[in-house]
Amino acid sequence: MLEYRIGQSTDIHQLEESYSLVIGGVNIEHHKGCVAHSDGDILVHAIGESILGALCLGDLGTHFSDTDPLNKDRSSLEMLEEIYTIMKSEGYIINNIDSLILIEEPKMKKYASEMKENISKILHIDINQINIKATRGEKIGFVGRKEGVVAQAVTMLKKDV
Repeated sequence: MLEYRIGQSTDIHQLEESYSLVIGGVNIEHHKGCVAHSDGDILVHAIGESILGALCLGDLGTHFSDTDPLNKDRSSLEMLEEIYTIMKSEGYIINNIDSLILIEEPKMKKYASEMKENISKILHIDINQINIKATRGEKIGFVGRKEGVVAQAVTMLKKDV
């Protein structure tokens, strides 16, 4: 019998000029980016934390503190690699990931396939095991006013047999 575990996470970052916009490991040309200690990759943060949640191993900050100088400007894909190693050592593999990016602009559709490729390489899964959706704030709330961005992820793990 297979053992399954589900984890979910939400990551939120403020958007400001003079910061880079990195989502899903893709550097996106935009006049605003995520304010963060690391590279601020909201999608990778949400996915990584959803894996940690499924393993009952706390949150991203527990493993990658935003007060640790080693994490300053660090690539979130590097952190995801470490989370993958933890997951494998716990005896799990990924069944699938479903994610959502909430951002007013720019549109994410043209970046989704590259995001899926980046994440699938780190997690050693097929791109068909990752779903990335995006929606706008429709000018409502901090997302709609272009003040911030949100990513959510749900990950299902299964015991590696």
